[in-house]
Amino acid sequence: MKYILMVAIGLLSGFGGAALFTYSGLGHAQTHDYLVANPEILPEMAEAYQTKQSRERLASVAGPVSEPFDGAVLGNPNGSKTLVKFTDYACGYCRASVADVDRLIAADPDLRVVIREWPIFDGSEEAARMGLAAADQGKYDAFFHALFALGSPTADNIAAAARTAGLDMEKARTFAASDEVSAELAQNSGFAQQLGFTGTPSWVFGDRSFEGAVGYDQLKNIVSGDAG
Repeated sequence: MKYILMVAIGLLSGFGGAALFTYSGLGHAQTHDYLVANPEILPEMAEAYQTKQSRERLASVAGPVSEPFDGAVLGNPNGSKTLVKFTDYACGYCRASVADVDRLIAADPDLRVVIREWPIFDGSEEAARMGLAAADQGKYDAFFHALFALGSPTADNIAAAARTAGLDMEKARTFAASDEVSAELAQNSGFAQQLGFTGTPSWVFGDRSFEGAVGYDQLKNIVSGDAG
């Protein structure tokens, strides 16, 4: 079976995979005939392989990635279920997924949503820093929702969201520029790289990591344990 898996990965990996297939000695008639007779196994095996890789990557950071920066949590901070969201205020897909996460929280009082600020778009780092300053003041939820509601993270919108959240602005600006915030952003970027994430939003739940604005129904199935 391991040989069939190698062939499946090779065939689904383009020219590099083709070379592996050729030089591995697996291109014999028996393997060829089996794959021709059972082509449906190729995407299934590739998906299983990718899932295995994802779980192996997650195993190295599973504990730390679920532990929030103090205050950067939505929902029940003491909930027994933890959904981790890597997000960027300049990401339209992140904005679209805010309502999905709010629905999850409303439907499940035991859900804790850990937000990992990951500013990967130009001009979004200032917003991420102010978000963590809001978390420091216990006003993260208010800032998070206010800024996403305002749209792009311009300086004016960041200031308006901070006022809406009721931040002490002098304290917030000082904290936003601190080494503590810089360390958190660097750590989040490191987590994302270890998990193989390529953009936002990206997610972790239990032993699963996945990317994209997948929608409320898929998030609900994953959080409830009904996902395949």
